[in-house]
Amino acid sequence: MISTTRDRYVSKRIEAGLAKMLMASALAASFMAPVSVMAAEEEKVLNIYNWSDYVGEDTVKNFEKETGIKVRYDVFDTNEILHAKLLAGKTGYDIVVPSAQWGSMQIQAGVLAKLDKSKLPNLVNMDPVIQASLAKLDPHNDHLVSWLYGFNTVGINVKKVKAALGELPMPANSWDLLFNPKYISRLKSCGVSFLDTPSEVIPQALLYLGKDPYSKVPADYREAAELLEKIRPSVTLFSSSGYINELANGSVCAVLGWSGDINIARQRAIDAKNGNVIEALIPSTGGTWFFDTMAIPVDAPHPSNAHLWMNYIMRPEVQAGLTNKVFYTNANLGSLKYVKKEIVENKSVFLSDADKKKMFTPLPQNVDIRRLVTRIYTQFKTGI
Repeated sequence: MISTTRDRYVSKRIEAGLAKMLMASALAASFMAPVSVMAAEEEKVLNIYNWSDYVGEDTVKNFEKETGIKVRYDVFDTNEILHAKLLAGKTGYDIVVPSAQWGSMQIQAGVLAKLDKSKLPNLVNMDPVIQASLAKLDPHNDHLVSWLYGFNTVGINVKKVKAALGELPMPANSWDLLFNPKYISRLKSCGVSFLDTPSEVIPQALLYLGKDPYSKVPADYREAAELLEKIRPSVTLFSSSGYINELANGSVCAVLGWSGDINIARQRAIDAKNGNVIEALIPSTGGTWFFDTMAIPVDAPHPSNAHLWMNYIMRPEVQAGLTNKVFYTNANLGSLKYVKKEIVENKSVFLSDADKKKMFTPLPQNVDIRRLVTRIYTQFKTGI
């Protein structure tokens, strides 16, 4: 009897102790909950890695004002640079802007995060035709959001090119200016610039030869290498951003460049009133498109802020602001009414349907072809 009473007494003491512990845990949890929520909230920072000369006049400023998020903005010049950083990991960036075919390779490598589309209601503004094209590289549009797009082409200082050619008439195919030794040797005197990136130069050489610009046949690349070797003595500059000012101020007269960049150079020459007449040519035999996209690295420190940025960019007036500043087309259906009239009427910004059909869509390439492309380009640039 005594033993049973003691057991009951001990049992009650244990129950009381457990009750106190549970109450203490509950109180602790109630105090800790706000701290946990605060810890889960992202700091008001967004780290962006984008191409140079590729954002609107007040795009960043307005986003910061609206959200209170501080934007740290860095730039790169080539897809190769961005790709290497993403594969290495821990870039610290929340938004990156790969061209779509490179984004496809990065998706396969597992370095881009899947988007939370519930946080991107402005996706409804995007052109379904462009979305369908991107879906071929990014199934279901799960990782990439369109930024801007344009094409690779020839840009010229009209007066200087005509003076350098002398009695030689302008060619029907504007690619002759850069890839035909007869023409480019004349232009050396006023300066010739090529993009400093293998993945843009080699496809143009293949296209000039009548090959698939994204060929999988090694022999095609050997022909491209031979062509580039012939014209190398006449190339005076390799640049993927500086050539804009060089073209605008007359330091070079012909470039293999990006359509919008050439139009930026044109506008800078107009603003400077320096007498240089810059024109982005539309090759009769076509060129290659590029579709640049926003993406979030899988290890981005501020993914929620990144989604806020993407959704903000997809407002029609915001994406129109990009086009107004950098002369590249956007895929936002509602943006056209906000784009300046003179830009809408510029046929090297908004291509005609006929010219669109001449452009080739870029495709991702396997590792062996990329190595071959890089090796040929390196030999071209170094002259070795």
